[in-house]
Amino acid sequence: MNEGVRIKTNSLRAWLLAARPKTLSGAAVPVMIGVSLAYSDARLYDGDVFSWTAALLCLLFAFAMQIDANLINDFFDFVNGTDDVETRLGPRRACAQGWVTLSAMKQAIAATTCAACVIGLPLAWYGGLEMIVVGVACVVFAFLYTTVFSYRGMGDLLVLLFFGLVPVCCTYYVQLHTITWEVVLASLACGLVIDALLIVNNFRDRDNDRLAGKQTLVVRLGPEAALQLYFGVGVGAMILGATFWMHGHPLATVFPLLYFVLHVFTYLRIKRIYQGKALNLCLGETARNIFIYGLCVSIGLLLC
Repeated sequence: MNEGVRIKTNSLRAWLLAARPKTLSGAAVPVMIGVSLAYSDARLYDGDVFSWTAALLCLLFAFAMQIDANLINDFFDFVNGTDDVETRLGPRRACAQGWVTLSAMKQAIAATTCAACVIGLPLAWYGGLEMIVVGVACVVFAFLYTTVFSYRGMGDLLVLLFFGLVPVCCTYYVQLHTITWEVVLASLACGLVIDALLIVNNFRDRDNDRLAGKQTLVVRLGPEAALQLYFGVGVGAMILGATFWMHGHPLATVFPLLYFVLHVFTYLRIKRIYQGKALNLCLGETARNIFIYGLCVSIGLLLC
């Protein structure tokens, strides 16, 4: 992508590439599931307890934090020497390519962080002051992920937390001011599905990460175990998804079987390709699978 195309420094196109819009599906899916769970359960309450304004704020906050995390990752991976223009296998990054200057990236990180805080602050009106604590944690860990945890093999844990438990549970909580076991298990399933994206990304980069001293979980486990982990997160999500059936949402268990079929095909493709830039195709397929999972679960919840 973009091979041989000159990108003007700090141009709109440069910023669009830096923001990585394709990753926004990963931010949207947990909110979709949280909103669908809340909307479905709101029928059990007397009166109009569901707020579309709160739902929209959750989605916008998730988008803002995803873009913020992408910019932070772009900046610090370049500064720390993880993004090498010559050896990088994944999509090219703005700072490493000179599309965005370091000073401009610092300003953009500050701006997007502030924007996320402004967007998220009204959620305290719907969910209470505890939402401010959650928002601060999201900002802090957006920085810690790239600067600390991703180098120590803990990135997958943060995905489970901040692409699973936190967004799904908090999106539900701001609507109904409670959390059920169904919501917790659904959030863990969502986190597992999204973690597949990190696994395939780190699987592709395993040799470069090892040389750079980045001890991702894939580097620690080795390629064969990492392949099984990729397959396993899909299996785990399906097992956890059985909770929907037990709570009166059978379609939310059945529909995601489409996701699992696609997940298996992508797993087999990763196993066949095994290394190199060709794995970027599997990265795109995994992102597609995540979005399909979110749609399947959400539609299944709303139709029950």
